[in-house]
Amino acid sequence: MQELKLSLYQLCLNFINERINTAETALKQAREASNDDTKSSAGDKYETSREMMQQDIDRNKRLLIDAEENQRVLTSIKDVPFSDSARNGSLVITDQGKFYLSISAGQLQLNNETIFAISAVSPIGKMLLGKQKGSSFDFNGKKYLIKEVA
Repeated sequence: MQELKLSLYQLCLNFINERINTAETALKQAREASNDDTKSSAGDKYETSREMMQQDIDRNKRLLIDAEENQRVLTSIKDVPFSDSARNGSLVITDQGKFYLSISAGQLQLNNETIFAISAVSPIGKMLLGKQKGSSFDFNGKKYLIKEVA
């Protein structure tokens, strides 16, 4: 089970590293475009263009900050010891699917099965926290039975 969790961790890390690279590249391109526009334009008619570029820079900064925060969350759960209760870093196996409490990375495919990487602060993540094998809960009108916590 530990090997499975390590593989899931690596998939999440790859996911977040790709998001960081994408955000950094977009931020760099937006800054370069803004600098080029500032050098080549004069007058009020370009104010709207510059404002749009600034909004693009700000949006990419927020994406980068969010991705870096997710990277910190992953780092904090890398070597989480086994616990009977679900917590950040746990793999929770239910009768309705498997959930890796980590970051919101969506569906991960591993060994021909789907495992959902979810944040502990997501609605279903909050439902899973603290639950143990044999516990059940209702989410979106569906009943979940926890078969295993690893």
